[in-house]
Amino acid sequence: MTEIGTDGQETSFWRRGWRWKTEPHGETADVGLLLLRVVTGLLMMTRHGWGKLTSFGERAATWADPIGVGSELSLALAIFAEFFCSALVVVGLATRGAAIPVVCTMLVAAGIVHWDDPFGKKEFPLLFLTPFLTLVCTGAGRYSIDGWLQNRRNKDSHE
Repeated sequence: MTEIGTDGQETSFWRRGWRWKTEPHGETADVGLLLLRVVTGLLMMTRHGWGKLTSFGERAATWADPIGVGSELSLALAIFAEFFCSALVVVGLATRGAAIPVVCTMLVAAGIVHWDDPFGKKEFPLLFLTPFLTLVCTGAGRYSIDGWLQNRRNKDSHE
């Protein structure tokens, strides 16, 4: 399976496939960041944050206090990270900053709350930690409010 590329040289299907797989950039990377943000953020919001938010009154007095700030504040911080910050990540607004409280919450969950538990209890916080930490490093990508605002700033600075 060989073709002649635009530069007149032979290109194989495998060579093109390898290059595409190892050099994600532009639209491919932005679509990947969009999927990462939306899926991970919605899962965190709906499977973890929403339940805590709607049952705050029942859980507040008995919630764990792993960082020594009191049960109510610990639960409020978890809700802030898991629901509200995840919502910001989903839409891509202040993504890097919004992902940091989620990263901290997952580190506390895996490293303090579930420290003595079997690995299966640490697995979910670690699985959520990874994509949110990735978003701290990469930002939201082009398909986000952050990307739209950056594009507007770039256009305004060139006028």
